[in-house]
Amino acid sequence: MAPSLKDLQLTKVAGAGGRIFDSDDSGDLEDVRLLDSYDDGDSFNKIEAGIRRVQVSVSGMTCAACSNSVEGALNSVNGVLRASVALLQNKADVVFDPMLVKDEDIKNAIEDAGFEAEILPEPSTFGTNPHGTLLGQFSIGGMTCAACVNSVEGILRNLPGVKKAVVALATSLGEVEYDPLVISKDEIVNAIEDAGFEASLVQSSEQDKIIFGVAGIYNEMDGQHLEGIVSHFKGVRQFRFDKTSREVEILFDPEIVSSRSLVDGIEGQSNGKFKLHVTSPYARMTSKDVEEASNMFWLFASSLFLSIPVFLIRVVCPHIPPVYSFLLWRCGPFQMEDWLKWALVSLVQFVVGKRFYIAAARALRNGSTNMDVLVALGTSASYLYSICALLYGAVTGFWSPTYFETSAMLITFVLFGKYLECLAKGKTSDAIKKLVELAPATAVLLVKDKVGRSVGEREIDALLIQPGDTLKVLPGAKVPADGVVVWGSSYVNEGMVTGESVPVSKEVNSSVIGGTINLHGALHIQATKVGGDAVLSQIISLVETAQMSKAPIQKFADFVASIFVPTVVAMSLLTLLVWYISGSLGAYPEQWLPENGNHFVFALMFSISVVVIACPCALGLATPTAVMVATGVGANNGVLIKGGDALERAQKIKYVIFDKTGTLTQGKATVTTAKVFAGMDRGEFLRLVASAEASSEHPLAKAIVEYARHFHFFDESSETKDAENNIKDSTSGWLFDVSEFYALPGRGVNCFINGKRVLVGNRKLITENGMAIPTDVESFIVDLEESAKTGILVAYDNTLIGVLGVADPLKREAAVVVEGLGKMGVGTAMVTGDNWRTARAVAKEVGIRDVRAEVMPAGKADVVRSFQKDGSVVAMVGDGINDSPALAAADVGMAIGAGTDIAIEAADYVLMRNNLEDVITAIDISRKTFSRIRLNYVFAMGYNVVAIPIAAGVFYPSLGIKLPPWAAGACMALSSVSVVCSSLLLRRYKKPRLTTILEITVE
Repeated sequence: MAPSLKDLQLTKVAGAGGRIFDSDDSGDLEDVRLLDSYDDGDSFNKIEAGIRRVQVSVSGMTCAACSNSVEGALNSVNGVLRASVALLQNKADVVFDPMLVKDEDIKNAIEDAGFEAEILPEPSTFGTNPHGTLLGQFSIGGMTCAACVNSVEGILRNLPGVKKAVVALATSLGEVEYDPLVISKDEIVNAIEDAGFEASLVQSSEQDKIIFGVAGIYNEMDGQHLEGIVSHFKGVRQFRFDKTSREVEILFDPEIVSSRSLVDGIEGQSNGKFKLHVTSPYARMTSKDVEEASNMFWLFASSLFLSIPVFLIRVVCPHIPPVYSFLLWRCGPFQMEDWLKWALVSLVQFVVGKRFYIAAARALRNGSTNMDVLVALGTSASYLYSICALLYGAVTGFWSPTYFETSAMLITFVLFGKYLECLAKGKTSDAIKKLVELAPATAVLLVKDKVGRSVGEREIDALLIQPGDTLKVLPGAKVPADGVVVWGSSYVNEGMVTGESVPVSKEVNSSVIGGTINLHGALHIQATKVGGDAVLSQIISLVETAQMSKAPIQKFADFVASIFVPTVVAMSLLTLLVWYISGSLGAYPEQWLPENGNHFVFALMFSISVVVIACPCALGLATPTAVMVATGVGANNGVLIKGGDALERAQKIKYVIFDKTGTLTQGKATVTTAKVFAGMDRGEFLRLVASAEASSEHPLAKAIVEYARHFHFFDESSETKDAENNIKDSTSGWLFDVSEFYALPGRGVNCFINGKRVLVGNRKLITENGMAIPTDVESFIVDLEESAKTGILVAYDNTLIGVLGVADPLKREAAVVVEGLGKMGVGTAMVTGDNWRTARAVAKEVGIRDVRAEVMPAGKADVVRSFQKDGSVVAMVGDGINDSPALAAADVGMAIGAGTDIAIEAADYVLMRNNLEDVITAIDISRKTFSRIRLNYVFAMGYNVVAIPIAAGVFYPSLGIKLPPWAAGACMALSSVSVVCSSLLLRRYKKPRLTTILEITVE
């Protein structure tokens, strides 16, 4: 059965009233205790008010002496309170007083010590950062290769007020973290445009901007009417109406006016003439992608339309006498053939090919080079030579062959490749588009009167839903927002969000996720999370962020891109000189020269071929396109990957460490045994224990109370998901009055009933209070532990009166997954705070040999580090609630079953389903992705290594192989397309079948 939304949600740790047991007998309680112990036991995490804590990525550390050097440098900075450096993680954790030290001072201190440093961004979803910075997403047009990306990133990072900037070539997007008090988003756009690129804001973490598409505007008067209505709204700060797109952009104060009231007001004051709909930023991005591909197609089509006549004039027309005689007709100093070629090619070169000159000039102005520089050089050389040849012939009467068609065909093939590349890159972001399409366009809002009674319903734009709205969801309709069911019952298919195929039962008080499908009954839900807070929006944001991140392997491509073009230009010049000088010295026969040609022309064609065949784009696209497709495939399979670096590390995983409770086990503790050792009635014993536990918020306490209540009332309905509410409603009548209740962290609870002390907890709690554990009781507890159960002791009036046995069933797939990981060459281990007997029993059942038990929560991170000592890449799988220290310490942290809060920053992977099979899927996706990336690099590098010598004519003397410039341009264009298509093959990824991994033959 699918995990309920409640199972997937993150919950807060119980406070002082929570029930907390010790490590040696805590069993299934370790998770709830974890953050308490970690925060209390590790003084590093106690951050006082006004004090900041940052993490810094430190590069260049190779040994413990290096980490000590960095730590000493940090601690010597005035204002730094504490600093800890982790060699294995290449990170420094610094706590400091922001009044005395700035982030830049910390970075400078590390760099002064001889290491590279980068302040890591603090955990945050897309939105407002905790320190007053904003995140803006900008669409950037005109980027063609990795060199452009480096140029834009450098420009953005040098702007005052910009904290961080990441630019992705594959999506043409830039994400910028900036301080709005220092720099505005308009200034960022201007800076990008000043560098020669196109830029516009896609979306920002500011929540006071909305764009409406407006229907009903037919003339200038209508536009003025709309502007008049908007200008009179209280709370509207600024607005702009675009007459071309029929869109109105409104900046407003959300504390004064809401987006829905804007729509209602505008439509109402226009007497229904205007109809507004909210324009989704993702829809705008999709339309922009389509527009870019369309523009590229028209450029290609125009170039092809103009180039075909040039090709026909050169190849076909000489065989058609009437046409050929017309072409030979002399008009002025040149033949008609030359005039026609010049006119057609000039249009291709300077009208259609203008984009190459603009992009090349922009790159050179910024001190970088890219593919556009190569195209502009190659085509200009061919075009200018042809012009010079004509002028030289007109003056001297010696007519050399022209190569106008080379320039035209070269630009045509390059544009064709760019068009195919646009189409292919668009498909790499299909995962985002599919996620966006999950959200319904409209919702049915239940209109209520002042006393909360429903008086009607109306259809509204789903983007106008506000928290607290009551929405009606019909059978077969999509749930329009995250919320809670307030009426009705049904089954909901959550597979498109969590990856779980089995429909989930929903009743009153059940949580629902926006974008999921209601299957059977009608539901009324109350919206709780909308906009950027919704689960679907967070998933989209996470996938976007992951697709924009760079895998470490990308640094190699960035380095090659920075030196590629200068190297190719140098090789082209060398080719020109070698062939020209060799010809002048008679090193090759005159028969090799073209008709009416000379050594310079012969050498120039080889040189141009070298310039245009070299392709830095294929290298730049090899990694980001594969990462984009992989993150999308992962999201479709319920595995959210937080970036290219996580993807790269996961393919090297050598050990997977599993948390026990909630990861290997179902995390649903149930009382299986209740044994009384005193002369007390069983019912009275359970009533006494339940009274003591009723004040605790611990899940196990609830299980004990539920067990006792069921025994007391024989109420089978108590096992429903509303059990917690039933407990609260029915505990007042049958439980004893409790006084002086308090929890003892790591031991149990202590309280007084009828003036006598009651203790419920583990061995340590009993022995510390001066009571001995009889041999028969100890034997009973040992039997429980050896059967993978946890024993809880109960004492009343300083006398041990009974023991409760608690079990947490294993997940059915646990043993198979552990065996499957072994077959994949990945070792497994289990870490738990439970006692050794219970831990060994669970580990034996699932097939794990390496067990670490009785580990305090803060110690789990140390266990992870112990596996990392030999350089092994270690993954930690936890429930994402309280395993954050170990998840953060691991090379790859995997939070499992955390589908309703995907912003678990401690984890690198979020496994949406509560299913361990996704651990195998996560590793398999990573391995297949990096196999594809390596193949892309082999192809991209191999292409240039083979193609450049062929273009340079290295094999011409021996094999007669000669590549004309237009053919070289075609090869260059297709190389980029081939790499993108190679990455797109990852879209065909299928989850590995466990029967295949385990080599099981199914008859």
